[in-house]
This record gives sequence, structure tokens and C-alpha cells, in this order.
Amino acid sequence: MSDNFRAAMLMVFSMALFALEDAFIKMMAAGIPVYQLLAMIGAFGMLLFWLRMIGRGQPMWSPALLHPMVIARNLGEVGGAFGFVTALAMGELASASAILQMLPLTLVLGAALFLGEKVGWRRWSSVLLGFIGVLLILRPGTEAFQPSGLWALFGVVALTLRDLATRLIPASIPSDQLSGAAYGAMVPAGLLMGLIATAEPVVPSGRDWALLAGTMLFGVTAYSAMVTATRLGEASAVAPFRYTRLGFALVVAVVMFSERPDLPTLAGAGLIAVSGGYAMWREARLRGRRRNPPDGLIRRGER
Repeated sequence: MSDNFRAAMLMVFSMALFALEDAFIKMMAAGIPVYQLLAMIGAFGMLLFWLRMIGRGQPMWSPALLHPMVIARNLGEVGGAFGFVTALAMGELASASAILQMLPLTLVLGAALFLGEKVGWRRWSSVLLGFIGVLLILRPGTEAFQPSGLWALFGVVALTLRDLATRLIPASIPSDQLSGAAYGAMVPAGLLMGLIATAEPVVPSGRDWALLAGTMLFGVTAYSAMVTATRLGEASAVAPFRYTRLGFALVVAVVMFSERPDLPTLAGAGLIAVSGGYAMWREARLRGRRRNPPDGLIRRGER
């Protein structure tokens, strides 16, 4: 069994767990206000990453976390979580999950516009196809339009900010420290949202606590499996398997929530998956070429 095959299976496993995590969040959002849910998830997520850092002898806090790009990353994480959880609370899991898969495409767009990255016609074409897929899902101006889809789109924009900022963060800051800080930022953000929200906070039931425990278990396990997959296999071979999350989300939506995505929604999700998968594969191949240029290019560079 090759490393690429094992990495692909780990990536598929992690995407299945992420789909279950989304389902649990949707179930909690039915009875708990979004701002309270964000604060709860943030507190538990921060605690789990702090425990990981303590086990590895890493500091939980350092002045580096005040770096402007770290702050921008945290704001993007909070906005992304708020948008996606709101979309799950108001609308269907299948549609929200499909729109979320636009993230690799919006990263291509953001990197070209704000980081000066050169993007060829192939990836521009994939971005265009992805946005056509979003329009098929949203269908603005028709009876099928769901406002919750706009919250999912807002979440994608915020997560794009998060990932673009991550590229500019010094490599010396540990990943677990960044993740713990992002979860921690959700706590004050949720409390501030609660001050202006009309919905009253609720006392979580035993079922809610069980769902929260499952959410954190699935999320942390999926995160660990995804990191292992990206380190074990080649990026160009593993990256497209991230889109299995969409397939798992559709199955979960049908089985657990009795959703019945219509044909335009399925077509839009398919367009996003194909175009996003291609964009990820293409970017991974280009990065590989930049790290390992052909011999002819090396010789020309030497001259």
C-alpha cells in the first residue's frame, strides 16, 4: 500500500468526520442560539488545543499572537464559523456544505487579487464554473432562493480572509497555538453577539452536551487525520479527496435530516466539486514544479 493511498484514505476518513461534525452542529443550532453555540464550541476547542500544547511542552500564549495577520486570521475564523453555523441553523445542510466547498476557488481569487499570485486561464475557468455552481444552488430571484445560502457565502468570504492571512503568518508560530487562539476568539465574539441578539441564552440539555462532546471529538480527530494525510502523501494526489466531504454531507443530509436536494442543487454542488477539486490539484502541481523545477530550468537559472 503506497503512502499516497494511505494518505487518500485518511483524507476521506477525516472528511466523513467533518460531515458528522456539521450534522451535530446543525442539531444543536435547532435549540441553542448561534452566538451561544459559538462561545461554547470556542471554549471547548480552545481547551482541547491547550491540552495538546501542554502535552507537547508548547506555550499556550506568546506575544506573537498579537501579530496583525494572526488577529486577521482570528477574525476570519470567527466570521466563517458564524456564517456557516447560521446557515446550518436557518437552512439545509446539503446546500450550506456545497457552498462551503467554494473555499479553494475563492482562495485562488483572493491570492490573485491581494497577494499578487499569477493565475492561469485554467484556474480562472474553474473559479468561474464554481460561481456558476453557487448560482445554481442559490437561484436568487426565484421561489427556490434560500437566504441561508447568503450566510454560507458570507462564511466562505470570512474563511478566505482566514486562509489568506495564514499564508502571511510567520512560520515560527506553532499551528496548535494558532488553532487554540482562533477557538479562543470565538468566546468573546459570541458573548459580544449575545449583547445585541434578541434570542435569550438557554441552559443546554444533556443531549446538547452529548452533541457538543461528539462535535469536538469528531472535529479534533478529523483535524488530526487531515494533517497526517497532508504530511504523508503528495499534495496533488491527496488534495482532491477533500471534496469527498461534500458527498458525505449529502448522504448525512438525506439520512439524518430527510433533506431532498433538487436537481439544480445537485448540479451546482457537482460543478463546485469538480472545479474546486481541479483548482486544488492544479495548485498542488504548480507548487511541486516550483519546488522541483526541471533540469533544463535549473541549468538556465545557473547560467
